[in-house]
Amino acid sequence: MNDSGQGTGSTAGSKRKDARRNQQTLLDAAAAVFVTSGVEAPVRDIAAEAGVGMGTIYRHFPTRADLIIAVYRHQVDACAEAGPALLATGPTPHAALGRWVNLFVDFLVTKHGLAAAMQTDNTGFETLHAYFLDRLLPVCTQLLDAAAASGEIRSGLDAYPLMRGIGNLCIGAESDPHYDARPLVALLVAGLRQPPGDQTPR
Repeated sequence: MNDSGQGTGSTAGSKRKDARRNQQTLLDAAAAVFVTSGVEAPVRDIAAEAGVGMGTIYRHFPTRADLIIAVYRHQVDACAEAGPALLATGPTPHAALGRWVNLFVDFLVTKHGLAAAMQTDNTGFETLHAYFLDRLLPVCTQLLDAAAASGEIRSGLDAYPLMRGIGNLCIGAESDPHYDARPLVALLVAGLRQPPGDQTPR
């Protein structure tokens, strides 16, 4: 009896892991297609990218809005999880901050059509924006605090205006092939540096 019960639990756990893995594959595929074709891309293109049938996508995400929201949250989560990882593996906190900001910019400029797609659901959009802030503000704060503690950047910097400023620099980048926000964002991050002669950690 016990052996049977353990086997059943193990099988159920494996199925849950497989389901989560399959869903992550679908979200990665959808995100890749959204980058090149926007959120109105045909579901068949997403299915082809993921290597599954269209029915599989509809089983996980019954409506396009469900899929868009899931992709958005998936990308926010990936950006949030990258911060501590970069801080742990980067050569310096400032380098980790710079790499994380690049990921943040990639996220901002590849949300093709998200705002327009969500305009008919203000509550849904506000919920997503709140999720975005709840997940990413603490990560940006952690990176800023670490870089300030190491004496690399000015102390007392607030994550929200920095993220807002980066967001403003990225406006329109997804629709203008002649505009690349990254060099300007890099200048902004470089400007956070501690002034020469004042390198004492705070």
